[in-house]
Amino acid sequence: MKRYYRIDHKNAPRYAVEENGACRLLEGDLFGDHAAGERVRLEACRLLAPIVPSKIVAVGLNYKDHAAEQNKPLPAEPMIFIKPSTSVIGPGDPIVIPERVGRVDHEAEAAVVIGATASRVREADARQYVFGITCVNDVTARELQAKDVQYTRAKGFDSFAPVGPCIAAGLDYGSTSGLAVEGWVNGARRQASSTNQLIFPIDTLIAFISSVMTLLPGDIISTGTPAGIGPLKPGDTVTIKVEGVGELTNPVGLAVSINQPVGKKERP
Repeated sequence: MKRYYRIDHKNAPRYAVEENGACRLLEGDLFGDHAAGERVRLEACRLLAPIVPSKIVAVGLNYKDHAAEQNKPLPAEPMIFIKPSTSVIGPGDPIVIPERVGRVDHEAEAAVVIGATASRVREADARQYVFGITCVNDVTARELQAKDVQYTRAKGFDSFAPVGPCIAAGLDYGSTSGLAVEGWVNGARRQASSTNQLIFPIDTLIAFISSVMTLLPGDIISTGTPAGIGPLKPGDTVTIKVEGVGELTNPVGLAVSINQPVGKKERP
């Protein structure tokens, strides 16, 4: 298994690949030919979001227990929505809660990073288009979600899509046991499940979504959240854990007026 990180290296974004305990700068194309180059100390580097996708296609109500806690029926087919690329932040970046939006929740999710252009993919061929797995926190303004019915505003604010800490390539996400998914707030575990509990498995999602829209290299499919969602407040620290990927931790920053621009970190 390899883990791909995007780091701030000498004030410029670079990819690094970790394998067999060593981390090296990546030379070449992340989604094409590449090789490991100069060795780097990962612990000395600031981690950036491992990918800035053209889009995040997120899946709603994809765990039975989450549908139950939301008092909603199980969907007959995948329920999808899009989070904008401008909502993406990396490890350690603050989640900024806008003022006057009401309750804002964490949602721990395992996410798929697409590795090749995918259109009308057969489910049997879906794994050929998977580059790896990462963590996503599908931060949601819950009261706006209920008010608006559709999800764009509630899930599209700047900083509402923490991604990271890396992209893990080579994980067997389709195993019987699946990949463990957890959500933690201030050191207390709130969410715990596994991708083997998904209503619509990852390969099914790739086939379904690619029948609707073309997926580009670097695009993310966020597969849904299990039960245990809960509110966040300024001063909290939230961590998303996905087995084999690692831990994505973000502080929750001070609320800002929705009429004022939210400061964003560097985006190459």
